[in-house]
Amino acid sequence: MRILQVIPHLKPFGVTNVCFQLSRELAKQNLEVTIVATDLGLTSEIATTIEDSPADTILFSCIADVSSFLVSPSMKKWLDKSMKDFDVVHMHDFRTYQNTITHRYAKRYSIPYVVQAHGSMLEFVQRRTQKRLYDLVWGHTIINDAAKFVALAPVEREQYVKMGIKRDRIAIVPNGIDTNEYVNLPNKSEFRTRHAIDSDEKLVLFLGRLHRIKGVDLLIKAFAKLSEKMDRVKLVVAGPNMGALPQLKTLARELKLSDSVLFVGPLYGQDKLEAYVDADVFVLPSVYEIFPITVLEACACGTPVIVSSACGIADLVSEFGCVVERDADVLCDVMYRVLNNDTTRKDLGKKGRQFVARELSWDRTVKRVEEIYRNVTARGSCTGG
Repeated sequence: MRILQVIPHLKPFGVTNVCFQLSRELAKQNLEVTIVATDLGLTSEIATTIEDSPADTILFSCIADVSSFLVSPSMKKWLDKSMKDFDVVHMHDFRTYQNTITHRYAKRYSIPYVVQAHGSMLEFVQRRTQKRLYDLVWGHTIINDAAKFVALAPVEREQYVKMGIKRDRIAIVPNGIDTNEYVNLPNKSEFRTRHAIDSDEKLVLFLGRLHRIKGVDLLIKAFAKLSEKMDRVKLVVAGPNMGALPQLKTLARELKLSDSVLFVGPLYGQDKLEAYVDADVFVLPSVYEIFPITVLEACACGTPVIVSSACGIADLVSEFGCVVERDADVLCDVMYRVLNNDTTRKDLGKKGRQFVARELSWDRTVKRVEEIYRNVTARGSCTGG
């Protein structure tokens, strides 16, 4: 089976990571996988990933970034020539230039395609006007012609339903995690030493995009309350700035937390693992979230996790971690209880690591995705109806 994976960019988080990981696992099943994307976000780390990947990756120049609508006309010619060589297409994200032109050629050559929105289907999060315009011109047609939709969790399935997609066209497939990457974890204290955090200080970690929907402002406010209840505690905020960093730094300064809240920038690879390993608790107080892979990464490192009830995998986390309402006092109290009980922390960390290994490995995920591909190719049409 020949599979085309379509992603809009190469920024080293979210959809990019999922697509590369999925493609690698599909290739292990002796399937032919090609990834097409723009070159936006290409880093040395991503270049190494591409070089090491068994999937073929083809990059096209992004000539314009219009409110994250990444224009790459050179992809058109390639799709017109190559689309007929594939059996199925997997579109990642939803409202993208890449999906618009991919749909055109998939329709022309009757190649079935699967849409996986990664939490971007509904229009309420941001750029509402642009999203409505996209749907009017292209989005509804892409939806109507899709052979299948992949939702990461039940909450995302309901978002698809609100867009008029019938439930029988939606498959729930959680993202996986490569548990092999977490077998030999870094030694403790590497991250702490690098950032001058003493071994007897408790360490709260946030790791993710610094965007308002991540709720880091609430975490900082809760941490301010926590600092009044206990000494020797630090908060590390790690991740690429997506617009929220200046406001977060201002908030920390106004709350007189400049010495105890560390903004360390984005962390990848070994640096990220070292942060997880050294953290006493990982916190994700999102305003909106579908399937945050960072929670699973923390669990795979044996780090206990706390997430907000707005997190799309809150039901899963409740089996091995802590789920809280988005309230600074409540979050403070839960962090305090976890940080002050060694037995609780160890138990939560062990449960999370076991759950991820048992239920969310890529082996399970890729089998379900491959089954979807085989079902839609058996129907032999790109129209979902």
